[in-house]
Amino acid sequence: MADTQPPAMHSGEKRKRDRVPKSQKKLKETAAAAAALAQKANAIAAEVGAIKYSRVEGDPRSVLKPREISDKKARTNYRKQEKKYTEVIQRATQSELLLAEEAGYIEAEGMERTYKFSQKVIRESVDVNTQNKAFDLKLNEFGPYALDYTRNGRHLLIGGRKGHVATFDWKSKALECELQLKETVRDVTWLHDETMFAVAQKVNTYIYDRTGMEIHCLKSFVEVNRLEFLPYHFLLAGVAKSGYLKYQDTSTGQLVAEHRTRLGECNAMTQNPYNAIINLGHTNGTVTLWSPAMPEPLVKMLCHKGPVKAIAVDRGGYYMATSGLDGQLKIWDIRSYKPVHEYFTYTPASELSISQLGLLGVGYGPNIAIWKDAFKDKQQSPYLTHLLPSSTVSHLRFCPYDDVLGIGHAQGISSMIVPGSGEPNYDAFEANPYQTTEQRKRREVLSLLDKIQPEMITLNPDFVGGVDRASGDVRVEERRVEFEVTSFLLRWSEPVC
Repeated sequence: MADTQPPAMHSGEKRKRDRVPKSQKKLKETAAAAAALAQKANAIAAEVGAIKYSRVEGDPRSVLKPREISDKKARTNYRKQEKKYTEVIQRATQSELLLAEEAGYIEAEGMERTYKFSQKVIRESVDVNTQNKAFDLKLNEFGPYALDYTRNGRHLLIGGRKGHVATFDWKSKALECELQLKETVRDVTWLHDETMFAVAQKVNTYIYDRTGMEIHCLKSFVEVNRLEFLPYHFLLAGVAKSGYLKYQDTSTGQLVAEHRTRLGECNAMTQNPYNAIINLGHTNGTVTLWSPAMPEPLVKMLCHKGPVKAIAVDRGGYYMATSGLDGQLKIWDIRSYKPVHEYFTYTPASELSISQLGLLGVGYGPNIAIWKDAFKDKQQSPYLTHLLPSSTVSHLRFCPYDDVLGIGHAQGISSMIVPGSGEPNYDAFEANPYQTTEQRKRREVLSLLDKIQPEMITLNPDFVGGVDRASGDVRVEERRVEFEVTSFLLRWSEPVC
């Protein structure tokens, strides 16, 4: 049988088969260029993210090199910590791609000014869903009112001076509970979620559940003027009429700390969301910064020539706004404790509030003024204004994750639309406005597991995991001086029999 051989192939046909189409070749080149561009963009994003998500100037990873650490175990632990820190920065930078929502502000055309736009005009220009967020509750008999929103901005708590307390889902207008305590109510605040809230009454402070049932009486909180809750530490802080600042652990029921301010009655109080430091404003014009771990104020600032009426701290913990009876509204840089800008109000501002995106709400008399970019540059005119006829502003609070400002006044509660005040992108693991019952229960358990101890509250919370590069002699001398100062303060604070 003869061998069969394949037919011979001409050289032209072989070149034609080996030839790559131009379109396919161009597609491969485009894909390679896109991959190189993406790699370069990721590198730039990593460098920008390392600066954006760190409070250290420059590249935080260049502060200390692992090879500079002589101890082998410490060097290994530092490398592991640095690796985790880099991964966190990369994930935070990559997650920005999913944050598609952007904040929107009111823009005026021509010679118009945004502060000339009334709430009626704004309601007529927005959608129906946003229109329903603006409302007025006429409660003339029980005012003036204090209010507070939950961390996810879903539920609203109100408390009238004459004993009226109510909680409701302010978006659906569904009432949850309503109480008439028949005694003075000085302040109200939510605890870790919408299941419990605290009310500072005439003598003691009480804790209620979502149905309005009293579940605890804080007998150590006597005649409290202001309340603040620290969510990451499960601490309820209150400043009393006698000038005592007290911290109560709501998870264990123990009184953590009790500090005597020695500055008289205090009616101005707020917390720094960044480091959980409590800021108090006193009648002698000073502002003091407190931590439960120290019996004396960490910082004492002379801010006004008269009594301090209100304090507010921004979300990042960089700036503080204060108002006093001297008619001054001052913006302070907390990092350097120096004033940045000063404003004058014809009527002393009685309430201050700062939104998540940095809008400053000021309440003075029957007027509310919203200032935009007040921390960056000194503004000549406000962003928005609002008037409450025949009333007086008693409380201001921006709603988280929504463009709404809650106003408590002598005639009830009002809700004001403020475009650009709320954070448009929320973290469901941090605060979810649409959480279910199961998600709320799970979030409560995880918060208790991640609870931070009161001793960790300091001016600089980034000290944990840091490396002290000072020599051994210097560290020993610092410990000796710190021990002597602490011993002196403890002896000085002991009562004399």
